[in-house]
Amino acid sequence: MSHISHLRDLLGSDALLISDPNITVSYSRDHAVFAQSASPFAVLLARSTQEISTALRYASEHGIPVVARGAGSGLSGGANATANSLVISLEKMNQIITIDAQNLWARVQAGVINLDLDTAAKELGLAYLPDPASRSWSTIGGNVATNAGGMCCVKYGVTSQHIRALQVVLASGEIIELGSATKKGVTTLDLVHLFVGSEGTLGIVTEITANLQVRPSPPATLVATFPTIDLASSAAHSLLQYGPSMLEILDQTTLQAVEAWHPLGFEIAGAVVLMQLDERKERCEEALLTCARFEMIDGVFSDDPKDAQDLLRVRQLAYLALERMGSVLLDDVCVPVGQICALVQGVENIAARNNLVIAVFGHAGDGNMHPTIVHDHGDQEGARRAIVAFGEIIELAQSLGGTASGEHGIGSIKTNFVHNEVSKEVIEIQHGIKKLLDPRSILNPGKKLP
Repeated sequence: MSHISHLRDLLGSDALLISDPNITVSYSRDHAVFAQSASPFAVLLARSTQEISTALRYASEHGIPVVARGAGSGLSGGANATANSLVISLEKMNQIITIDAQNLWARVQAGVINLDLDTAAKELGLAYLPDPASRSWSTIGGNVATNAGGMCCVKYGVTSQHIRALQVVLASGEIIELGSATKKGVTTLDLVHLFVGSEGTLGIVTEITANLQVRPSPPATLVATFPTIDLASSAAHSLLQYGPSMLEILDQTTLQAVEAWHPLGFEIAGAVVLMQLDERKERCEEALLTCARFEMIDGVFSDDPKDAQDLLRVRQLAYLALERMGSVLLDDVCVPVGQICALVQGVENIAARNNLVIAVFGHAGDGNMHPTIVHDHGDQEGARRAIVAFGEIIELAQSLGGTASGEHGIGSIKTNFVHNEVSKEVIEIQHGIKKLLDPRSILNPGKKLP
């Protein structure tokens, strides 16, 4: 009897277990360019924690690789299927179980879309604040898997800072509860945050208790242009004193791509800084004066929420404008904020050396930048140069005291670079934890851990 037949017997006839290769192929990979993948032998559209437990127990007994999947919005190959694997999709587990407005938390299934939770919280005057760019289609479970960030994490923090408790299914099929609904608790080791960012290699997260906050007032938005990236990054560093809820920077290559598609008036700018403040008008005026110390070309702010969309349009169009130029390979290195200029200048050298267009934009508030390599995917030589440049950018960031990934995860495309910043001893500790929780290494093999 085949694995499919055994799983059907165990899960029941109403289980959403798919083996049609014309369908399973669409669950074989995420959005990572150049990340290897294979078609799984089956996809389980799980509808309960118990179904996942049953499937994992069988997979563990038979050594079947298992890849957990949220919305497939990842950019590191973390959800890519491996040969003869079972993909467990959590897209059907999309219920907001409860919102406790008094104690400021929500319990959700892992397949809940990030924005859907925030929208539900908004009806109660609350907010779920982690805001990855993919928040309108990425899942909370996927965000937990990579410890996703976003534009507002400079003030409100990344996903891990908003998680109180988790329900996890281990490789054995055992279901465990970690953490509690309280804001504080030190009864056990902090196992919740062991699983946050583990990319499905230690267990499958099925339910999450997440922090909510009283919804902030609409922020004021500031846009400032500068003649060079050096001056812009120095200004951005100085703007941190105002406690921004968003602080973004875009280099000239990014601006040129946007201007070629949708002219917005940035044609003479060498770089742009965008900031949002949950503060009164006077603080924005002070921030503009700070920008003026760095040879600001032009600057404007508005505390009218209706203006924010227009003022932030250049950032919203950045990736789409670059995508129009060819295939894009998006990086997410993170450096100390004082090294942003050095990173951008180094990327310019890498682009010239490899004869590529590479734009840099990202989160100036925490140094998490997105060098974006434009190439012709159909040109094998161009694709090769793009892969080389991708690696050189990671190594550049690491040489500047940074890290290979700030928010997208290691997945399969960055495992070769982990040794550059993580000691052999720490890697061995991680493998020891992996062996304890997943002794047959069935969970997301080849991901996260070098």
